[in-house]
Amino acid sequence: MTGINPPKHNRRAAKMLGSVALSALGLSQAPEALAGATFKIDDTKWVSVGAGLRTSFRAQEGSVGANADKWSNDFNLDNIRLYINGQIHKYLKVEFNTDCQTCGNGGEVRVLDAIGKFEVTPYANLWVGRMLVPAERREMNGPFYSAVYNIFSAGTPFEPSDYNLTIKSDGTSAGSFGRDDGATFWGAVFDGRFQYAAGFFRGLRGGANVDDNILYAQRFAYNFWDVEKNPGYYTSGTYYGKGGDILTVGVSNQYQEDGAGTLSSPGSFRGTTADVLMEKVLPGGGVVTLNGEYKNYGISGPYSQAIRDAEGSDGAPAQFSMFEGNAYDISGMYLFPQKIGIGQFQPYLRYVNVSPDNSPNREVYEGGVNYIIDGHNAKIFAAYQYGDLLTKGLNYKSTASGENASQVMVGFQWQI
Repeated sequence: MTGINPPKHNRRAAKMLGSVALSALGLSQAPEALAGATFKIDDTKWVSVGAGLRTSFRAQEGSVGANADKWSNDFNLDNIRLYINGQIHKYLKVEFNTDCQTCGNGGEVRVLDAIGKFEVTPYANLWVGRMLVPAERREMNGPFYSAVYNIFSAGTPFEPSDYNLTIKSDGTSAGSFGRDDGATFWGAVFDGRFQYAAGFFRGLRGGANVDDNILYAQRFAYNFWDVEKNPGYYTSGTYYGKGGDILTVGVSNQYQEDGAGTLSSPGSFRGTTADVLMEKVLPGGGVVTLNGEYKNYGISGPYSQAIRDAEGSDGAPAQFSMFEGNAYDISGMYLFPQKIGIGQFQPYLRYVNVSPDNSPNREVYEGGVNYIIDGHNAKIFAAYQYGDLLTKGLNYKSTASGENASQVMVGFQWQI
């Protein structure tokens, strides 16, 4: 991908007016994801629009007490996004996206991305504004381009920029939906095989970060087989065989001095991850896809487990209680080549293990099937999950408790 090609961000594809060619839009989406519309203003200026929707039904088994034999039944609007991209010069672009960031509480449409783009050469580009913080593949996929629908809430712990749904300045937020305000340099060398992104962001706002220290984030990836063709530094959890044979290994790191804890007991946060994507097109057209992720997070400084355990109690200060420990997420899936009806079936298995320091371990097993109608633009999924990660969740106190529970889900995803 070069900085002067039509946009692909958020995996929307655009049909240019007149003789402008179709282009794949979105986070590392293959060319079959054709959607949206681009309106040409002149030879160098254009505007594109698109939208995305994710909605699901979840039923979870009660695990303790009077609720042990009862199941919750929840319909959820997970995402509704509006995408706007534009080019004002051969090398200058702008992007503005929104999402319903509090959908579970009625819903408020808020700014998701607001990016000014300087894209001159494949080797070095600069984005400024509010954007995804360079991190592991799951974050760079986002919810719409992950291979598994429920990749976040039943997955490994969040990065600082994904810790809170909304951006606040009270020491409890470092961004929202994996986004933060800052700048990212990104590019690719060695025929696109080595891809890099390095960013500088606000990180934790207030609280422990009284000195306004910057959060530093980097991601590096190497493509051993075919090169993944992505917009910017984004990725995808699967290409449904349309991207060729893929074997990519990535590493990422985030660090912020005083990026966790409380005003009186700050801690410096470090989050290191490694991920791998292997996708192989088999003879006959079937596609095998494997995703793996490892995380190691640590906090140094006065911030202690005793302070974490006091969170929420009377008189306890606001804190940014980031995860400390190790976590793993492994999944494998197979896309059948035959179409049944209007789509293809893609069964999968997944295992997640989260091992916090000074807090009980937790895990979840998942089995499901995707029904792929039009790549990431149109698909349906159903899954069964079992484990105590569903009940312990993000509680990393030493007193965290929860029993194994079952959950069934059905989800729908459309994009245009």
